[in-house]
Amino acid sequence: MVPQTFIFMGRSGCGKGTQAKLLQDYIENQDEHKHPFFYVETGARFREFIKGDKLANKLSAQIYQDDVRQPDFLAAWMWSNFLLEHMTGNEHLFLDGTPRSLPEARILDTAMKFFKRAKPFVIHLDVSRELSTARLTARGRMDDKTPDKIKKRLDWFDADVVPAFDFFNKSPDYNYLKIDGDHPVEEVFAKIVEGIKGCNIF
Repeated sequence: MVPQTFIFMGRSGCGKGTQAKLLQDYIENQDEHKHPFFYVETGARFREFIKGDKLANKLSAQIYQDDVRQPDFLAAWMWSNFLLEHMTGNEHLFLDGTPRSLPEARILDTAMKFFKRAKPFVIHLDVSRELSTARLTARGRMDDKTPDKIKKRLDWFDADVVPAFDFFNKSPDYNYLKIDGDHPVEEVFAKIVEGIKGCNIF
């Protein structure tokens, strides 16, 4: 198996991290060459970034408090800086929660071509707004503390992230898999594996 790229996208609380980890374990068992894995979670990198004391950290922290989407240049830096520092070309790459807008999707597309990542998989975990709200409420993370905060996050997803799905779906350079995420974890994962097997990478 050649190194693969998997881009996990979907509403907050859709299970991106859970499914990405399950797929990582699955790929590891299928990969006879035992390529290493890079897992980049943009949200976690932002939550760490806003703890800093430089101007950019403080401005980003204020945006975070205001429940507004972070600017595209900063979101792209979160993952592009990691790729520039660490990529060797011999690893499976998992991107979780990126991109968050159509402009960022186009930036990511240039990065995939720069690093010669052939036919990345875009795994769109499609969950209802109701399920996302319920999961975020139960999770109770700092940015999920109130119904108003959750509504704002889901609103900017609908306005800004949804156009990125259309970009990847129409591009012949990507394997776009739209997966119904309103089901138990095991059923969702089985659909992901079924979709990937259909692309004959194993």
